[in-house]
Amino acid sequence: MKARAKPFIKWVGGKHQLLKQFENHYPIGLKTGQIKHYIEPFLGGGAVFFSIFQKYPLQTAYLSDQNPDLVLAYQTIQQNPNWLLESLEKYQKQYEQSDAAKRKELFLTVRKEFNEKKKQTLSREISDKAVLRTAQFIFLNKTCFNGLFRLNSQGNFNVPHGRYAKPAIADEENILAVSGLLQKAEIHHADYSACLDHANQNTFVYLDPPYRPISSSANFTSYTDTIFADAEQLKLAQFFRKLDKEQKAKLMLSNSDPQNTKAEDRFFETAYFGYPIIRVSASRAINSNAEKRGKITEILIRNYETA
Repeated sequence: MKARAKPFIKWVGGKHQLLKQFENHYPIGLKTGQIKHYIEPFLGGGAVFFSIFQKYPLQTAYLSDQNPDLVLAYQTIQQNPNWLLESLEKYQKQYEQSDAAKRKELFLTVRKEFNEKKKQTLSREISDKAVLRTAQFIFLNKTCFNGLFRLNSQGNFNVPHGRYAKPAIADEENILAVSGLLQKAEIHHADYSACLDHANQNTFVYLDPPYRPISSSANFTSYTDTIFADAEQLKLAQFFRKLDKEQKAKLMLSNSDPQNTKAEDRFFETAYFGYPIIRVSASRAINSNAEKRGKITEILIRNYETA
């Protein structure tokens, strides 16, 4: 039986837990085959892409993100998964053969090199340097605390070492499955607005931007060196309308629900006036205190009816 592709990294804000709920809100054209093309311009871990592209008769995809290392990882897996697996297997073996102290030392060494060479390998030709950087990117994701990807103000990866007993650093079966699925995709390091010319009436666009914080401690948007504050949220809302009116694409956008903490906050109702807003149930993931992790709601905004 052929393995199903799934996200190859853990990404904060990933949508795996929401996929079953999302099923009720996808456009009918996905099921009927009318929609041929898929766009996801805030790609992240790609859970929605992997789910949709293996369930519905889509033909092509346009995938993009502003995190250059994330994009490079997708491009590397798409173009040369076996080369990447060779590097990952070396890390896997070295990690498994090390005690706790040596594992931490290896992690810190890789993190230091990853930060020092960040300007040498962006999303360009898949060279040996690019493959090594992607291997380091995946290694750090699999062995850091909580699988976070976080950049400090200098643009350096600064997540501490985690304590996983058997991290799946070299997941050959999934890497190869992901590579096969990505053969039908264009992958770009780009701002979300670059997807405009790739959309038409036979396209489904899923937008998953950095979430608007619902509390002072929830402002976790540092996946890149850019800020996504309220002004950027409003600019995205204007782009949503542009995609709707000019390209006639089917659109779905997810974001935080500010009414979890402020019932009077109608930021999204105002920004997306005229579009239906649906609330789905989610688990709070970013909190070191387990007692403060619980069910909250997130919002979905669509430009179409589902029935």
